[in-house]
Amino acid sequence: MSTPDPQSTSAENPWPVRTVARKVAGWIDRLGPVWVEGQLTQVNARPGTGTAFLVLRDPAADVSLTLTCPIGLVRGAEVPVVEGSRVIVHGKPTFFLGRGTFSLRVDEIRSVGIGELLARIERLRKLLGAEGLFDRERKRRLPFLPRRIGLITGRASAAEHDVVINAQRRWPSVEFRICHTATQGALAVAQLIDALESLDRDPAVDVIVIARGGGSVEDLLPFSDEALCRAVAAARTPVVSAIGHEPDTPLLDHVADLRCSTPTAAGRAIVPDLAEETSRIAGLRDRARRALSGWVDRERRILDGLRARPVLADPRRDLQRRAEEVTMLRERARRDVVRGLNDRESELRHLGSRLTSLGPAATLARGYSVVQRVGGEHGSTVLRSVDEVVPGDRLRIRVADGSLPAVVTE
Repeated sequence: MSTPDPQSTSAENPWPVRTVARKVAGWIDRLGPVWVEGQLTQVNARPGTGTAFLVLRDPAADVSLTLTCPIGLVRGAEVPVVEGSRVIVHGKPTFFLGRGTFSLRVDEIRSVGIGELLARIERLRKLLGAEGLFDRERKRRLPFLPRRIGLITGRASAAEHDVVINAQRRWPSVEFRICHTATQGALAVAQLIDALESLDRDPAVDVIVIARGGGSVEDLLPFSDEALCRAVAAARTPVVSAIGHEPDTPLLDHVADLRCSTPTAAGRAIVPDLAEETSRIAGLRDRARRALSGWVDRERRILDGLRARPVLADPRRDLQRRAEEVTMLRERARRDVVRGLNDRESELRHLGSRLTSLGPAATLARGYSVVQRVGGEHGSTVLRSVDEVVPGDRLRIRVADGSLPAVVTE
């Protein structure tokens, strides 16, 4: 039977299933062998069978791939091929016609060593640091007393117990919203990111704690995953990292807003100590009471000093003193005025006497007289020379007690 022409495929002329399967298999068969890295989430190597079935998962995405390989490749590996291992496989993509499934036929499996994992983490550390995800300026301050704490940790783990118990010892009324996730293995990163996004959307959650106990480098790999680090950097809620023990420093510690060496330290860091705060409040209250008492005493002494001043002890005394000063000044002014008037009066009398002695009346009283010519164009004029009159001019002679008329005869 000939293969139908693709152009003629329609609802009336469909392809058979075998045709579609052959075409898909042909397209996939064109792909050459590839090297793939991932984390094994399932290893099925049953005794008595010649083929082992494995599932390889991408640590940073919810994508998995089925692997098939000779069972001897799994059992004879130098490093045990177990679930959770990070491996690099070499194989060729294959499509099985009978089942219509896609898988990777593997002919080589290499375990990713600790040295290579640490080198990759170091390269990722430099990349994220260059992007500024580790900068101190972008880290947010934790709230003093969070309303609710979001906790991401393993179910029934020691880390959960340490965080909750230590936080409740310090602040008994603290509230938690706990999200249980895988903290190692292939599913850990996706579950951690989902829990982080869920808590970040909750407006009642003020701080998020990601906690896990200690473990090997492979166990702590999810906390150095790039996707998780970027999710923590993008979160709006402050994030606290409490992974492993003091020597353990996954990349999450550098991205988080606060790094705690252990889950126990995180429980102590996220809430204040009620006893310490109560003692601090009592101390501040005592300081305030002492300060207030000191201020009141100081102001009372100031008021007592003001009250003891003469001006306040006897207010009329100052008024009386001022009245006496006004009276004294008024008497002094009156005496000065009288003295001035007397001096001026004496001076006037002296001047009057001088004027009297120097005036014409005094001269007339001594026997002198004033001769005036009467008439003429200019009226009466005082004679100063005999040449100023001619016979017949009428004169008036003024003496001390009156005047008398006269006529010039010669």
